[in-house]
Amino acid sequence: MKKSILAIAAVATLAFTSCTSDGGPRKSKSSFELKVDDLKGDITDGTVTLDPSQTYTLSGKLLVKSGATLTIPAGTVIKSSVTAPKESMAIVVERGATININGEANNPVIMTSGQTNPKESDWGGLVICGDAKVNTGDNGTSEVGDSPYGGNNNDDSSGKINFLRIEYTGSKFSPTKEYNGVSFFGVGRKTEVSNIYAYESGDDGIEFFGGAVNASNLVIENAYDDSLDFADGYQGTITNVYIVGVTKAGIEGSNNGDNDVASPLTDAKLVNVSIVKGTDAKFTASEQAINFKEGGGKQTYTNLFVSGIDTFAKLDTGSGATARIAAGDFKVNGKTFVSTSNLTTNYVTTETGAGNGATLPTWATKISKNN
Repeated sequence: MKKSILAIAAVATLAFTSCTSDGGPRKSKSSFELKVDDLKGDITDGTVTLDPSQTYTLSGKLLVKSGATLTIPAGTVIKSSVTAPKESMAIVVERGATININGEANNPVIMTSGQTNPKESDWGGLVICGDAKVNTGDNGTSEVGDSPYGGNNNDDSSGKINFLRIEYTGSKFSPTKEYNGVSFFGVGRKTEVSNIYAYESGDDGIEFFGGAVNASNLVIENAYDDSLDFADGYQGTITNVYIVGVTKAGIEGSNNGDNDVASPLTDAKLVNVSIVKGTDAKFTASEQAINFKEGGGKQTYTNLFVSGIDTFAKLDTGSGATARIAAGDFKVNGKTFVSTSNLTTNYVTTETGAGNGATLPTWATKISKNN
């Protein structure tokens, strides 16, 4: 009898520690109570996997705690509640937690508004915090989401985002702060980020606060602050970006708002970028195609196309930014900016940008609103 009990225990242990199809250990089920029509709360352990056959209602803050994992399969739809306070609804991934958004071409994961007539700021957005370096300190608190971020591990992984469509974000987090579509706080380079479509954000479309994560295939349409933003010592490469509907800056690139020469300096490389002002009168591009701000850091743009914006860049006149420009650290299409005489759009209109100038590139149709 004793031998039988031991055999059963051995089988149970083997089943619990068995491997997944990719060879990794199978994670235990989470204690989190998953409710399709009331998605909120803290995921504190194990792995929570959503069901793509269901439409989930986000009714508050869904927080993935350190050590836990949230997996969202292709085709999954998450809609914000029509009754919950707008500022309460967001998906936040803590430092040390993992999110796997496993969308596919023409079958993205969709995070959107549940309102009958949706508009910007109907809910918060997606916030991911990591352990990579930022120049604001190793243990900051995210300006939205209130979660710790930053450290010294630029190789940190927060999981992956592939084929995500995120819409109608940007509600207020506090009286002075709004959520973005997607916010990356100190996220490391081993996080996979590709094919994100951010539509109708009440604040920035996508923002990187430090960290070293690379990203590719980003579409940002109708952001009501800046479209793409990076700051706080961001060290990464962003490839294939299509921006249309520019309210302030198409791209705002900063070093540090409190210390414009803080180290490590922002060192951002952007390759294949189209910035299209948009035809609606509300899109004024008041801070130009690029806002070189708060020290600026190092910024290199390759194959950058701009349409509809008469002045190419807004330049910070502080000593940090002027030193970077004088050092040749602001480069566009193989040329170095040295004075305001370089700021006309004639500088960039001969490029093809993200695909074909002002036209939505083919790769973007796989995640766009019209998909």
